[in-house]
Amino acid sequence: MSTKLELPLQNCSVPAGFPSPAEDYVEHKLDLNSYLVTHPAATFFVRTSGNSMTGAHIHDGDLLIVDRSLEATHGDIVIAVVQGEITVKRLHYQKGEVALVPENAGYKTIFINEHSELHIWGVVTNVIHSIRPKSQKKIRSGRLQ
Repeated sequence: MSTKLELPLQNCSVPAGFPSPAEDYVEHKLDLNSYLVTHPAATFFVRTSGNSMTGAHIHDGDLLIVDRSLEATHGDIVIAVVQGEITVKRLHYQKGEVALVPENAGYKTIFINEHSELHIWGVVTNVIHSIRPKSQKKIRSGRLQ
């Protein structure tokens, strides 16, 4: 991640409710690497599969940014290996009880006991989720093409 890619950042927020009148916009540059990655040497990307974390807005095919340097704490979403199988789940760690909790009622919580083999690969810090449908008509300059 030694290459910077700075792209324009508009200095305004976009209302998700009612449109607002135009404001004065000040343009800055934003490098997504520096914005999303705090510890480059300890960070990796991984793509998800499955839907056990949809309640945390993590969907099949999303790209996760994972920081291996962070200590996983209760409530973090982690990449873990349990009994040799890799998974992404929310870490539950309270009063000596450890569990990996899905964010979808269709999946079971994985309880960790003294016989379980658990390795935390890293803490998920960000999710890159495409919202664009695979096929759609193109609109340029306000006209359908």
